[in-house]
Amino acid sequence: SEFVEMFVGVGASRVRDIFAQAKKNSPCIIFIDEIDAVGRQRGAGFAGGNDEREQTLNQILVEMDGFNGNPGIITIAATNRVDVLDQALLRPGRFDRKITVALPDFKGRASILGVHARGKPLEPDVDLEAISRRTPGFSGASLENLMNEAAISAARLGKSTVGWDEIDGAVDRIMVGLEKKGGTSTLSARQNELVAYHEAGHAIVGALIPDYDQVQKISIIPRSNGAGGLTFFAPQEARLEAGLYSKQYLESQLAVALGGRLAEELIFGEDFATTGASNDIEQVANIAKRMVKEWGMSSKVGTVVVSTPQQGGFMQPRSPWGLQMLGLATLRLKGWRTIHTLR
Repeated sequence: SEFVEMFVGVGASRVRDIFAQAKKNSPCIIFIDEIDAVGRQRGAGFAGGNDEREQTLNQILVEMDGFNGNPGIITIAATNRVDVLDQALLRPGRFDRKITVALPDFKGRASILGVHARGKPLEPDVDLEAISRRTPGFSGASLENLMNEAAISAARLGKSTVGWDEIDGAVDRIMVGLEKKGGTSTLSARQNELVAYHEAGHAIVGALIPDYDQVQKISIIPRSNGAGGLTFFAPQEARLEAGLYSKQYLESQLAVALGGRLAEELIFGEDFATTGASNDIEQVANIAKRMVKEWGMSSKVGTVVVSTPQQGGFMQPRSPWGLQMLGLATLRLKGWRTIHTLR
């Protein structure tokens, strides 16, 4: 992003300068961080500012694969948006070797936690592998932030060591936000009881379903993001890394999401069910829609994809019958899982 300025030609000039310096100091490495700032697909922007970016990109292409060549210079770039890069950047002779740095697995997270635990005196009850199991999907930076947050919490409490409570609280803060001031005291006893039954509903359904994620923690402490309570599940590492989810697993997700509302209705009655399940219902609707529209998991609609990936949105059927079929298939998918949960 430092290449591009408001004045046309400045970015291209800077590219020429940096490659000229590299040639004088070869052999050397040029590293461009966040290359998507200048390397986006040409023609995807708007008006004048985009002209400067495209000129900068064109100069990078020329310098990397021009007539003169760059012996002794290795150009490396980093981005987390490789999908938006101009294809000319990725052709042979330019960035033709791609190295994907995935999120760390269980062992990787434990090793990274060990690095960031250096200099932080940990209490004997702290198990880095237990923290690793608690943090699937965390990046190295997130794990560093986690240990720093835990150390800050310990310092605020006047402790000279970092314990499990501080680390566990730091995980919660990173994942779902800060605890609301006043905690459970901001709610009445009946409201706290309702939240407890709601979260227990999620946990019980998840625990009873075979081959589902393990229940990790239940909390009824309200959070700054608006959540009244939370139930944490630990996804299976193999499933998370593969990214392959069966129809049975997705239907189990629907059941677990509906477990909170069903618990409210069973304990307090249908007329006293609350809006606390709004996010759960939204999650159920999104999963069910994708199962029907993208993943071909509806016997009524069949194995078709009802979407336009180029535009990023769903392409709705033109006929009222087609809309009705999609709606009924989605409702049937959600309703079947509700009945299964009640049983």
